[in-house]
Amino acid sequence: MFTAFTQQHCDALSSIRANETKLGQQVLLANPQKTLAENAQFAANAGARFGIIAIAEDIGPRANLGRGGASETLHACMAQFLNLQSNRFLHGNQCAILGQISLTTQPDSTASVESLRQTTAELDQLVIDAATQLFTAGLEPIVIGGGHNNAYGLLMAIKAYTGLPVAAVNLDPHSDFRPREGRHSGNGFSYAAANGALDHYHILGLHELKNSESTLEQLSLFGATWHSFQQIWVRRELQLDAALKHIAAGLNQTQLPVALELDVDAIANMPSSAATFAGIPLLDACQYVHYIAKHCSCSYVHFAEAAPSCHHAGAAAGYRDVGQGLSELIYAYIQGRLTRLN
Repeated sequence: MFTAFTQQHCDALSSIRANETKLGQQVLLANPQKTLAENAQFAANAGARFGIIAIAEDIGPRANLGRGGASETLHACMAQFLNLQSNRFLHGNQCAILGQISLTTQPDSTASVESLRQTTAELDQLVIDAATQLFTAGLEPIVIGGGHNNAYGLLMAIKAYTGLPVAAVNLDPHSDFRPREGRHSGNGFSYAAANGALDHYHILGLHELKNSESTLEQLSLFGATWHSFQQIWVRRELQLDAALKHIAAGLNQTQLPVALELDVDAIANMPSSAATFAGIPLLDACQYVHYIAKHCSCSYVHFAEAAPSCHHAGAAAGYRDVGQGLSELIYAYIQGRLTRLN
């Protein structure tokens, strides 16, 4: 199911001031009478390069025995993003805020793990279809909300659209390469690899003690590579700049479409399904996004797992922090891509 983000939604979240122009006054919005494909094509025809779309679900994290809350991202993000200034750095008309996709029926809190995993598999096809519609229209998806399970659908959509497997980089303490035991947020990349959609995989910020030995063995057998959280941010054996240069070179060498992934639970104090105090600074995450966006042929960016209700100070604080964090990450991506595209 597609729910359009309309002028009415935008007006409700925007604070207009005299002598200022906000992004909310410049971005392209969706028509509730049109399908996602129609809205995406209209936006592309109007000159948009990026289509922002949310996935309203927390089924994948719950199927991975994690917390819910990742279904609440779109309005938290837009309450901040739309109120940023439209100026010489970003006008806003390059962006279309399309809306969100969701399953018609969401499993309740009593659903079994088995049923959640089955429903996650059903969601996969919805994500594949939605992403393919954006690619077909000529838009570059900026995907927010939902669990990291949705990386699988996005990777499969690129393969379906281009006929090529994907080179992916993921900023994440977890590799999400766990066994294929039924779909959930912890095995999107292992399923994509098994289905031929993932050819090259690098994890930045992998936590050395948050991945099982069997998962590490699977990664090694596949040929995945990583820079660990401890290697860069604890032991300081490598500078982030050097790691990013190495990662971009590896992605470009493949000559494949590039998937740019980020699980916000990599970021210190970011409300998420698996929030951590021992994470990386938001500014380092923004640097990662901007660098890869600028130096690689990205097909999309995916910011997964933000969960405003999981903030330790309550939902209101969670909405603020998620909104500000995602807005900075989105701008870092757009700025990097526009620099490369221009």
